[in-house]
Amino acid sequence: MSTPTVGAALERAISALENLGSLGEVIEDEWQYVTDLVAVYRGRLGQVASARAREPLAPIVSSAIATAIDEAGLITDPHRAIDWLSTLPQVVLFSVGETA
Repeated sequence: MSTPTVGAALERAISALENLGSLGEVIEDEWQYVTDLVAVYRGRLGQVASARAREPLAPIVSSAIATAIDEAGLITDPHRAIDWLSTLPQVVLFSVGETA
């Protein structure tokens, strides 16, 4: 089993963020807000993923990020998805010692 890395964890978080965005986009009145949030946080997560791609993650940090991603994957309500568009990236960034 390979050592989890910051880059791999953040790539999974970006995928989860995009899934939340797709769900949130069904709320017409929030479409621009949703697309803006996804763009901003995709960029920030991607920036950190690129800069720290091969940096190993402690197992507990990897587990925390995986748990947050799993929780985001359980969301089916578009309004809740919109709430999580800012929550998930902040949890993930905090877990790897970064700021939003």
